[in-house]
Amino acid sequence: MAKILHIETSAAYCSVSIAVDGIGVSEATATAVNDHIGHLTLLIEKVCASSAIPLKQMDAVAVSSGPGSYTGLRIGVSTAKGVCQALNIPLISVNSLESMVYGIKAHFTDKNVLFCPLIDARRMEVYTLIADTSGSILVPQQAYIVNEGQLLQDMLTENHIVFFGTGLNKCKELLNHEHAIFYDDFIQTSTSMHFLANRQFLNGNFENIAYFEPLYIKEFYTTQKIKKA
Repeated sequence: MAKILHIETSAAYCSVSIAVDGIGVSEATATAVNDHIGHLTLLIEKVCASSAIPLKQMDAVAVSSGPGSYTGLRIGVSTAKGVCQALNIPLISVNSLESMVYGIKAHFTDKNVLFCPLIDARRMEVYTLIADTSGSILVPQQAYIVNEGQLLQDMLTENHIVFFGTGLNKCKELLNHEHAIFYDDFIQTSTSMHFLANRQFLNGNFENIAYFEPLYIKEFYTTQKIKKA
């Protein structure tokens, strides 16, 4: 049985879960927004205790690889690497947008729709892709400029598309179309990662722990305070 610890820190809420052979057995999500560093270790301890599966018995760690919050991704990946190195177990990366698709699919099993996850990328940009109900990617991930691009509007002319995620409100006015379905209640958690992580474990698709870095899509910049003379 493959016991995998899942860490999701690309979104506003830090989330951790344990799945056995792709089936969730324990999950915990922080209630505070954007406080990953203050909750991640505690959440790992919580899911291990509630599942009665000690951390040392994990067979792998799956981490959200991005795109998403720069700070959150760095915290999640650093923690996942540390656990993998300490336990000598493999690291699995799961694309955040793809896991969002698997997180919402269950709500639309009887509809012929496409899925368009939207992650807020600040200013007038979102990270997005388009997938079908099988999870196949039809339009690859990209940083999409909301007020300049035409891709999503063109796709809507022939398809019913479910839009969801933290970038949804930014896009609603632009995507005001009879084929657009807005799903406002989606919360991205680590449980959305279970299927993809288990598939990668079975395929032996692991990351190089020493060199793996989060997927930012856009280049990451830091700012420094200007020292007063």
